[in-house]
Amino acid sequence: MLLIVVAGALAAAYRVWQRSLDAREAANRIAKDTCSRAVVQLLDGTVAFAGFRLTRDSRGKRRLLRTYTFDYTSDGFERAQGFIVLAGQRLEAVGLAGSPS
Repeated sequence: MLLIVVAGALAAAYRVWQRSLDAREAANRIAKDTCSRAVVQLLDGTVAFAGFRLTRDSRGKRRLLRTYTFDYTSDGFERAQGFIVLAGQRLEAVGLAGSPS
């Protein structure tokens, strides 16, 4: 019985880990697309996990929102930070700072 419980726990942990990797890949694609459309350069080539929170959708169902940040530059000298909020792999919000600081 203990073996079944341990196997179930490992399977659940793997599923959470895989979903996190999938969400990060989606965030990387979105960051690259956003920077390309805004004609700015994505710095460091990747996003950074900034946190998560539980929220409810319009039907009252709980959802996990993950937030990622990324740095970009419009002039090659000054950094600015953007953000991405995902629900699963679905984009909820993306934003760039008004001007690099």
